[in-house]
Amino acid sequence: MNNPVSNQGNNQVKPSAPPQEGVLPQQAPEQTPPRNVSAQAPPQEKLLRPEEILSQETTTSETKPQERPSEKLEIKQTWKKPLFLNVSLQEKILFSKHMAIAIKSGMSLIDSIRLIEKQTKSKSLKKILNDVSENLTRGVFLSTVLEKYENVFGNLFINIIKIAEASGTLPENLNYLASELKKKHDLRKKIRGAMVYPIIILIMTIIIVTVMVLFVFPKIFPLFESLDVELPLTTKLLLAFSNFIRDYGFWAAGGVVVFVIGVRTLFRVKSVRYVYHRFLIGVPLFHRAVIAFNMANMTRTMALLLRSGVHIVDATKISANSLTNLVYQRELNEAADQIRQGIYFSKHLSEKPRIFPQIAANMIAIGENTGNLTDNLFYLAEFYEADLDDFVKNLSSILEPILLLFMGVIVGFIALSFITPLYQITKGF
Repeated sequence: MNNPVSNQGNNQVKPSAPPQEGVLPQQAPEQTPPRNVSAQAPPQEKLLRPEEILSQETTTSETKPQERPSEKLEIKQTWKKPLFLNVSLQEKILFSKHMAIAIKSGMSLIDSIRLIEKQTKSKSLKKILNDVSENLTRGVFLSTVLEKYENVFGNLFINIIKIAEASGTLPENLNYLASELKKKHDLRKKIRGAMVYPIIILIMTIIIVTVMVLFVFPKIFPLFESLDVELPLTTKLLLAFSNFIRDYGFWAAGGVVVFVIGVRTLFRVKSVRYVYHRFLIGVPLFHRAVIAFNMANMTRTMALLLRSGVHIVDATKISANSLTNLVYQRELNEAADQIRQGIYFSKHLSEKPRIFPQIAANMIAIGENTGNLTDNLFYLAEFYEADLDDFVKNLSSILEPILLLFMGVIVGFIALSFITPLYQITKGF
């Protein structure tokens, strides 16, 4: 697979002194900064227009930091977010692949969009593509239109498209984007797949208990009471629970619904979510999974952005916004601010060993010093994805016997509550 842009992502991230906007600052004076490498901004008439695909070669040039032509990537949203639109990750992957194939085969950008609009089964994506094609006919850039749907596609997707438009490598970048999105999709699929069996066991347990409490217990317990038999403690507890559900079940269900709504409302508060995310990092059972999941997403997103030509400060901030864990979001935003001040990215990571493993900080430091940061980030992404995959497999093997034991205890408790009084009744005759 061809890289969408030349090795500018690797060379660009090497720090240089003094710290200036657009250049990663140098940490140690004895290190020699590399030659500045940048993509020349193409003339306006050669930018990717809706009706034509013009290939623009990526060149290197010796320029001073303050003279470097650079487009500051706009991360903030400028248009109002459209409501009730949702495009799944799988649909984004197919959209990227089909767009790349159509454009590479010689179709114009507008025709490619219209073709995918006709083929897609997603109503949200169909509505978005209809709006995109209308704007493209008026001469608006694809990335500019997609900014309207930032809540649907995200900063990563839009900025990769923006870089591709400027460099004339839209098909290559779309293919690469589809490949990386598929890896994220596979990662989520593995995690969900590992939880299917435990969830089924839990649901079956709840169904069995509900049927017994609502239909079986009310018919059998009156028989025990009429025979004037001293009921064992297990039967008394089960009888009390059955009576409570029968008399107050409606209110109990309402209380559960109110509790769930209250928790969901509480989690909309950013400070509450931050505390919860930090708590997850500290839980021994999930500590490894939380770190591996966030590190895999962070490193892959940063590597993709750097390889596409995005400056490391912008790449760090966009990567922060792409993560759902607020602890990692805050740390990456702080790292971006420190990079602007002349501090290495790896130095910030090494100061937070509880969140960023030492191996990640070391690999990133090597990449900064050798100019291979992008490749090292891709290596880390593969490493943490493999680590998460191993954890998911081990978690399934651990949870299955625990849940089976849990279900067995509940069924055994119910059986004991029935068998013990029956034994006492037969013993009395």
